[in-house]
Order: sequence, then structure tokens, then C-alpha cells
Amino acid sequence: MLTIEQLRAKVALQRENLPALYGDVDFSILPERFADEPVIETGPKSRNDHLRPQIMANTALVERMRAYTMLGDTVADAYAGLMPKYGFRKIVGMLTEACERGVENVADAPPELVAFIRAMEATPDWVDMKLVEEGARQSREDAANYSPFVMRGAFIATFMNKYSALPMALTGTLSSETASRRVKDTASFFITSVLPGALERHGPGFRAAAMVRLMHSMVRFNALKRSNMWDVKTFGIPIPQVDQMPAGLIGTFLLAFKITGKGRFEYTAAERARVELARYRCFLLGLPEELLPDTPKEMVDVMLMYDQTLRKGFDDATCGELVRATLAAYMPADEKLGSRIFDRIERSFSKIFFLLSFMAGDRKKAQEMGVKIGIRDWAVFVACSLFIGVRKGLYALACRTPGLRGPADRMLVRKLEQMLKSYGHAEFTSDAATYRPVRVQQAAE
Repeated sequence: MLTIEQLRAKVALQRENLPALYGDVDFSILPERFADEPVIETGPKSRNDHLRPQIMANTALVERMRAYTMLGDTVADAYAGLMPKYGFRKIVGMLTEACERGVENVADAPPELVAFIRAMEATPDWVDMKLVEEGARQSREDAANYSPFVMRGAFIATFMNKYSALPMALTGTLSSETASRRVKDTASFFITSVLPGALERHGPGFRAAAMVRLMHSMVRFNALKRSNMWDVKTFGIPIPQVDQMPAGLIGTFLLAFKITGKGRFEYTAAERARVELARYRCFLLGLPEELLPDTPKEMVDVMLMYDQTLRKGFDDATCGELVRATLAAYMPADEKLGSRIFDRIERSFSKIFFLLSFMAGDRKKAQEMGVKIGIRDWAVFVACSLFIGVRKGLYALACRTPGLRGPADRMLVRKLEQMLKSYGHAEFTSDAATYRPVRVQQAAE
């Protein structure tokens, strides 16, 4: 673990090492988005605000969270910074080739690409790939039978705060068509990551992680250099390390929050496997180990610190439009009757999932964000939950029955592959040509 002085130095060196991207950024400032006041008197509230005095008393973690709020992805950012020289498509093409054939086989590979790939190949000592593979196996059932119903709701949860949602708005995701594409890309990444061997060096999950990292760095570059909407004093840097943590670890956090609430502070063997899958997946996405807590309590502490240091703010022109666009998006690949029926079912289920998982059941607050929930949505949620529960029970039984575990797993793999095919080719890119101006309130709410 870096000392706080080393971490601050790493943050400051971004300006010196990547002047094309960060040359105009003053890393000594405290952006408006970072809330380190002991008490916040006004503005939107969250369900964890009553814990703020206790959380903010951990001043060492507060300082580390502040530093990570201004830290991007040094190796991927350096490579994305080559876009003016090589062009958008060349940058994507060389990275794809490096993932598939090895960076040593890419003709005239720039040093920045070599450093990017080598950083991903430097698997940490704490990673046990057998445990990661077991976590993937255990995660396939949820990915196949549960994720299709919740991916929209989980995506909406990333739009709850204007300070972290602006990069998505800038990339043109304010239309239902582009929102649909982003949801499918996100779902494709997580589904791909649980396929057998996907996160091995030449697996599809490794390649997808590299493309996601490049996409995030492209957003940083385009937001800072090709958009007139980004104000560093207000928003810090686009997609800092801390903003990637919730998306990559949300399932792990919900698990940790649940078990610590029951007084348990160690993962079971099965839970540990899933946690290690999530941690390694996040490592491939560029997150440092310090933001990948190892124990349930540490996970809760870090995520609550993130919640309390990210200033609350809901701007309808940014967050509201993103929510509405995502709710309006049609996800199925065709307009057949079965697809249209599934779309209606999934839409209702996702709204209730969002309400219960991210809004603590506060229907009024959800409606203010644009998520309107009716009796029909609840009826669909209950019926669908029963259906999913039966399928999960049958799969669990198959896993305990000699001779059925292998065939059941192969069935899930085929289903996941079919889902990926229906989602279409994941783009994992961010082209500045698609960016659009977004009106954003600059003052804290």
C-alpha cells in the first residue's frame, strides 16, 4: 500500500507525466464534488447520513479517498492520449490486436500500449486464479437467470449523482437508443467475465476489461480536451478511480452490508470465491488493491466513505435525462411478441430492484428521479421473483446431484453465450464525435 504522501505524489505527477491530458489541471484543489465537512446541513440526504460523524472520524481514509478522487488510470490515460497522433480507430485496433496476439506481436507498438498491457498482465500475488475461476462458475447462474432482469435497474443507480453521472451524459447517452447500447455493453462485460477461462490472459474477459479501461480513458481525454462542459473545480477529473469502485463491487458491497448487519465478519468459502472474482475483475479494470477491500467490514467502511465524501446532487438535466432515457430504452434484439412481453416484465422488475437495492424503498425519492412505480410493477416483481427463485433452486439441486453439475454448468454457459449474441457486439468505445453539450447546475445542491 502506498503511503498517503506517495499517493498524493502519484496524483500530482499526472500533470507532469501526461501534460497532453492533465497539463491544465490543478491537482492541489479540492473539487466541489468532494464533501469532507463534518456535517452537511443542506442538500439531498442519503440513508447513511446518520453515520457521517463516525465515518468522517476516520481521517486517514478521508484523505486517501480525496486523493483517489483526483486519480485517473495512469497507463490507460497515457495510451488514450495518443488519439491525436494515431486516431480513434487505430488506438482501438492496436489494443485489440495486443490483447488477442500479444503486445510483442503488434507492429510498431507504442511504449504506452506496451505499458498498458504489461500492467494488466502483472497479476497481483493475492490473486488465486483457481478461486477466481470458481467464483465465475458460481456466478454463472445469477448472470444467466437474474442479471437480465436487473441490469437496467443497476445502470440507473449510476445516475443518482450529478457529479459522477456527467461523463455518461457527455458521451451522448441521453437518448434511449444510446442508453440501450451502453446498458448492453455493460451487461456484456460482466457476463463475459464469468465464462470459463474468460479472465485468463488471452480470454475474452481480459480483452473486454482492456477495452473498458480504454473507453474510460477516452472519456477523460474527450471531456477534458474536447468538451466545454467539464469544470475541474466542480467535478474533479472525469471517472476517477473512486467512481469505478461502486460499479465493479456493488454486488460485493451488498453482500458485505448484509452479512455484517447480521454480525458476521467473514465470508464463507463460496462467498470468498465470488468476492475474489470481483476483486480481480476490478484489478483488470485498473483499480488499486486499496480500493478492493478484502474483508466484509473493510468493504462496508470503504463504500460508506465513498457515499459520504461524494457530495449529493441530482440535476434533472443530467441525472433525470439519463434515468428517463434508460427507462425508455428497448433492450431486446427484435420486436417479436415474446421480446416485447419480456421488455415489459424486465422494465417493471428493474424498477423495483432499483427501489429496494438503491433507494431503501423510498418511492417518493425514486419518483422524483423519474422512476415511477405502480401496482402492476409490484405484481410483476413478485411473480418474477418466484419464477427466478424456482430456477435458482433447481440449479442448486443439480449442483448437489452427482452427474448433473457438469451438464447444468454447460447449459448455463450456452445460455450466457446466447445472451451475448443477442446483445450484439460490445463497442466499449467513446468517440468524441458523438458527444453532446449538457446543461449542468454548477453549484452544490
